[in-house]
Amino acid sequence: MRALVVGASGGLGAAFVAELVADPRYTQVILWTRSAAVASGEKIIAHSIDLRDEATIEKAAASLDEVDLAIVATGLLHDGHFKPEKSWQSLTPSAMIRAFEINTIGPALVAKHVLPHLPRDRRAVFAALSARVGSISDNRLGGWHSYRASKAALNQLIRCFSIELSLRRPLAICVGLHPGTVDTDLSKPYQGGVPDDKLFTPEWSALRLLDVLNVLTPAQSGRVYDWAGAEVQA
Repeated sequence: MRALVVGASGGLGAAFVAELVADPRYTQVILWTRSAAVASGEKIIAHSIDLRDEATIEKAAASLDEVDLAIVATGLLHDGHFKPEKSWQSLTPSAMIRAFEINTIGPALVAKHVLPHLPRDRRAVFAALSARVGSISDNRLGGWHSYRASKAALNQLIRCFSIELSLRRPLAICVGLHPGTVDTDLSKPYQGGVPDDKLFTPEWSALRLLDVLNVLTPAQSGRVYDWAGAEVQA
């Protein structure tokens, strides 16, 4: 089997890669990252892509054979130019565009070019990292407007893709994944109020999420699941 990890240079992405490389079921692990030199090994094939540049995604996809598992492990909550908004007064077009570029449009473009490479005759999985804060019905605190909205949009796209996928590849599964609060650069500034038992290592979260993906069925496609296998409400 072949696996693809998009965003393999991040903390959680690298943990996915390590688990998949160690899994004897996978003979090849393909990495799409900003730097193709992020990892090397007998099983690994790496390509450099930019989520904001579809041409780089299309070029990487042109070399794909069938993939049994594809994980988009990318996400943006803050960078040197913006951070999650506490109020609508903090909204800026540039921050919203940046959040949607990485959290919504990038994964959607990856899906556009990867879903056709899922096999037609056997089970396959396409998964993208989402977040519980992207849930509309579960939003009781507000704030984090751009991040919440970009993840909610991603969840809607996952649902749309799953419907189309069911017609083209009925054995395939398309889902979102909520990894919990993982000890990575993405969550680092916001870990203060997180209990120790709710702050996960990348390795623990990646292993739990892979366990979840291993037992999902096509009937569960189009939804979002957390590290414990519980469905995250839309």
